[in-house]
Amino acid sequence: MSDGPTIAAARRRLGQRLREAGIDAAELEARSLVGHVTGLDLTGLITQADRVLNSDEATRLEGCAARRLAGEPVARIIGSREFWSLPLSLSPDTLVPRPDTETLVETALELLAKSNTTAPRILDIGTGSGAILLALLSELPQAFGIGTDISLAALTTARANARSLGLEGRAGFVACDYAAALTGPFDLIVSNPPYIPTGDIAGLDIEVRRHDPHRALDGGPDGLDAYRRIIPESIPLLRPGGALAVEIGQGQDGDVATLMRAAGLVADRPPSPDLAGIFRVVTGRLQTP
Repeated sequence: MSDGPTIAAARRRLGQRLREAGIDAAELEARSLVGHVTGLDLTGLITQADRVLNSDEATRLEGCAARRLAGEPVARIIGSREFWSLPLSLSPDTLVPRPDTETLVETALELLAKSNTTAPRILDIGTGSGAILLALLSELPQAFGIGTDISLAALTTARANARSLGLEGRAGFVACDYAAALTGPFDLIVSNPPYIPTGDIAGLDIEVRRHDPHRALDGGPDGLDAYRRIIPESIPLLRPGGALAVEIGQGQDGDVATLMRAAGLVADRPPSPDLAGIFRVVTGRLQTP
């Protein structure tokens, strides 16, 4: 007597359940969850499609399905997420890296290309899983970077990701509030800070408001509290000609640009839009004397 359905049948059934629950990309998520409980990649899922799930796999898959149908993101269930083509482990203390944040990586690389710096020093404020910093280091083999976070648990995750990607020799991590414990100079400072207005958090998708750490979401009454800290703290840490690039929420580009100008940073490029055309990154550069 078989223990459970075949891998192919399990994928079909789970995909149907997710689709009926109104979940986008239901088939892709079903594939990810079945792959997670069986330990198989896409090729394995195809070549072993007729293999029957054993009782442990079937039980674990049902548990994963229940968590997903209750609103928990797939990345939280499997404990990892790909960002900039890099596999990253997650923890409850880190945000799930989102495709929109790749706009920050792209912009940062463009800023460094203009600086002609061969071995840039990079600071990532509020590094979380280390996604942004590690993406940049993966593209810049001569770069060195530091990631800060107030959460020791998040830094443990970031260090583990750096180690698994072979980047631990060029990445350091410091526990502090924003950049309070650091001295410069840095060629580039990046940050994806909390920018959701406090009053808007209750209206976020259940995947975000219940499962992302609120400390990484809540930007204060107007969503700008973190920028009021990060921008002035960055000035003494930047070398002359160095740049700051921050991710922003929709409609925040004007306010953040104003904060940068007030701190003495010069905008040498317009805000960067994400794939939806929403301004996602604002930059400023410290002028040379």
